[in-house]
Amino acid sequence: MTLRLKLEYWKDGGWFVGRLPQVPGVFSQGATIEELEENIRDTYRMMLEDQCEETSCTGVETKEIEVSA
Repeated sequence: MTLRLKLEYWKDGGWFVGRLPQVPGVFSQGATIEELEENIRDTYRMMLEDQCEETSCTGVETKEIEVSA
């Protein structure tokens, strides 16, 4: 499965720093934008692996729902 997520990034000194705003806690950096993209993908995958280990997420399904404010 492939997801399309928005990467927000900025320059901080000589580094590109970025985050996935849809996924709290996923931040990374890289010397180039390409390295940042690779690192943010790795960070996202590691976060998913950690969540699966904590919750035994085999067979987990998702569904979009509406929530009124």
